[in-house]
Amino acid sequence: MVTGITPFIPQRSCPSCYLYLLTLSKGINTVIINPILISNFSKLSLRKTKTDKKDALTIAQFLMAHKDSITQLAVPPDLQDLRDIARERESLIQMISTQTVEMKRLLQTTFPELETICSITTKVMLDFIEQFPSARLVRAAKPKIIEKALNRKGVSTRLTFTASDIITAARNSVATVSPAKELILKGKVSTFQHLAKRRDELTKALTEYCNATMIEDLKIVTSITGINKGTATTFLAEMGSIDKYASYKKLIAFAGIDPSVYQSGKYEGKGKISKRGNRHLRRIIWIMTKNVIYHNSLFKTFFLRKRAEGQAYKKAMFATSHKLIRIIFAMLSKRTFFSETVHS
Repeated sequence: MVTGITPFIPQRSCPSCYLYLLTLSKGINTVIINPILISNFSKLSLRKTKTDKKDALTIAQFLMAHKDSITQLAVPPDLQDLRDIARERESLIQMISTQTVEMKRLLQTTFPELETICSITTKVMLDFIEQFPSARLVRAAKPKIIEKALNRKGVSTRLTFTASDIITAARNSVATVSPAKELILKGKVSTFQHLAKRRDELTKALTEYCNATMIEDLKIVTSITGINKGTATTFLAEMGSIDKYASYKKLIAFAGIDPSVYQSGKYEGKGKISKRGNRHLRRIIWIMTKNVIYHNSLFKTFFLRKRAEGQAYKKAMFATSHKLIRIIFAMLSKRTFFSETVHS
């Protein structure tokens, strides 16, 4: 069975997906292969023929020609489970981001001054907005009720503002009265809280899974300042075993952040990144790179030097990503922890 290397979620309504599930249930060795490889392999034939029979023959010929390397692509069931959890968490994070944008958009109508006072995504403020989704409702409530809503028992968060700050802002607000938007905003907050709870559950599950199966790898990756357990577990889930990569360049290519090279005669130029690898891995590497640039002086200095040399923002970011992958590959291969003096 041959299909895409990037996210593959089996659907019973799809014949190919059903076949994939069937082969797994029967204990047949099944691998997932990038369709680009099959497409390029089919171009070796001069005849431009496309039928189901011809496609099946092409796939069989590709498997026979690359049978030694194909076996390395098989994903162990426990690693696939880990990836499933990581990708579900990634999906939830994207939905949470969408909900945040929607809540802020609605607040620009119902209570635009609130964002200037506090962060609306804390537990205290989410509960508050669900109860008082507009300046109109804050003005209509008694000050003691507002204060009680902000200072609930069991919440340890220290507020940098007071109930009187919110009441004053509500009284001077330029908000538009819209009961419909108030109702919608309450629903958005409820959805956000549900998604955040589910995300935290999956984050805990990921961490526990990594602690049980790859605790040393997790400790090695998180020894880099700026990489926390959340990003490290997702990275390890998508990367798999470091032993299947002959060099850091193979890992960079697997993530699809390797540069596309164009060479003809004396001309040799480099284009954009290939984006032909695992998009989930590519995304988490981008997030890790942003975090280490912000928190780690070694990567921050490297990034700023690339920018000073005239590189565009994205080019400097991917250059830093390559450096990060080189260091992580060396650390995991040699079983060592991060040291700024050694890895500089």
